[in-house]
Amino acid sequence: MSEEKLYAVKNDEGEFLSFSDDGDSVWDKAVGNFETDKQKARSWAHHRGGHIVMFVEEPEKVVLTKEQAEIVEKARVSDFPASYISSRLLMNAYVNGYTVAKEKKYLVYKELGGKQKNKLFAQAYRSSIYPGTISWILTNEVKSGSWAQFTESEIEHYGLQDCEKEEVTDDDD
Repeated sequence: MSEEKLYAVKNDEGEFLSFSDDGDSVWDKAVGNFETDKQKARSWAHHRGGHIVMFVEEPEKVVLTKEQAEIVEKARVSDFPASYISSRLLMNAYVNGYTVAKEKKYLVYKELGGKQKNKLFAQAYRSSIYPGTISWILTNEVKSGSWAQFTESEIEHYGLQDCEKEEVTDDDD
């Protein structure tokens, strides 16, 4: 995931640099103009005073089970929080057993049109002739064989994000 950084110029009084429609600069307590070009923001700071600040998107919070949340809370007061967490979670998995989460798989296709009863699809599948590549097969219905199932990371790798995808359920395997 590419994250675009945003820059603004802030002075020692906590005010941000803004530009009016006619190009005049003003300092305001509300956030001013953002810039994606760090050099441009540096120029603003140099010519008008102040310093550059970078805005960062808040990371998405991790969803935990109640038991995991309790371990994390106890780790906050531990002298070695990382060791506390890993010893509790990994030891728990070692003693009680564990399962590996299955990655979701999808059938990837493009609807080519046709009449309602005779719809045509182009379906992506792993090529057996050229390993590591995909091929397309024209079909009247989307097939769910293992050769046609792709994970999210494979869909991204092969550039298939603009295609339609249908999640494969366990009974389709």
